[in-house]
Amino acid sequence: MKIDAEHRVDPSLVALAEESRAFYAQRVAGHGPRSPEELRAVRSGLAAPVRSQPPAVEETVGAGGRRVPVRIHAPVDRPAAGVVLEIHGGGFYLGSAAGSDLRNRQLADAIGVAVVSVDYRLAPEHPWPAAPDDCETAALWLAENAEERFGTTAIAVSGFSAGATLAVTTLLRLRERGIPAVDTAVLQFGTYDLSAQTPAGRLIADEYFLEAYAGAASDRTHPELSPIYADLTGLPPVLMIVGDADILLADNLAMAARLSAAGVDLDLRVYPESPHGFTAHATPMARRALDDLEAWLALRQPEDR
Repeated sequence: MKIDAEHRVDPSLVALAEESRAFYAQRVAGHGPRSPEELRAVRSGLAAPVRSQPPAVEETVGAGGRRVPVRIHAPVDRPAAGVVLEIHGGGFYLGSAAGSDLRNRQLADAIGVAVVSVDYRLAPEHPWPAAPDDCETAALWLAENAEERFGTTAIAVSGFSAGATLAVTTLLRLRERGIPAVDTAVLQFGTYDLSAQTPAGRLIADEYFLEAYAGAASDRTHPELSPIYADLTGLPPVLMIVGDADILLADNLAMAARLSAAGVDLDLRVYPESPHGFTAHATPMARRALDDLEAWLALRQPEDR
């Protein structure tokens, strides 16, 4: 399998590239907080997330002796065809499940799934392994309760940026427990080398989120911190979404190569003229990527579950 950006761009996307190029030419590129002081300032200036209609159901769920808050969006007019465990992005130190409400409501309405978004603890106040612990707790709760609560045992995991990293960690933890509960996974432009030792990882070596999230970890090549170093065998089918202008493109291509080498059923899609986080932007390219995501998940909802 050839893993590179050029051979993974759908030719039909080229027509959308000009609009994306124009959109980003007028948009000032941002950067994440570079220190604890900048992080506090960014947090204090964030607007409240926009509420969805209908609003999410807020609950605290538990499994394995741990508890974690979640936000649930269920289909309004039909039984759930499956459940998506959604893990938000934000560099491990920003974001919230509430910030994903609009996108999660859209997904629930579009393909008739229940979306459970996990409000994991944020760094640096709660460094690794707090966030993976919380995501694992939500996944274990779903493995134990999805059928009774939602009428289905079809479970997918979806992660956005840092959430994609946590999605892989969640899959690895379930595999180690011998719990084959997750059928599919969607990974949007995750970061997979937090050790900054691979060529791709060195591109973000000076980012503060690495220090904030890793905390006192002595070895950042630990597979739970940097899934690029993990044994990836036995994972479910994966859809990877990334833009060709993303600083994490090389990291995602490397992860795709490792997943493919491990025998994982992989669908890698690269979107032209698209930077990091592009699926949250108001462009036709973003809408196409989200349509692709929804279609991919819908095709993989087992009809008899």
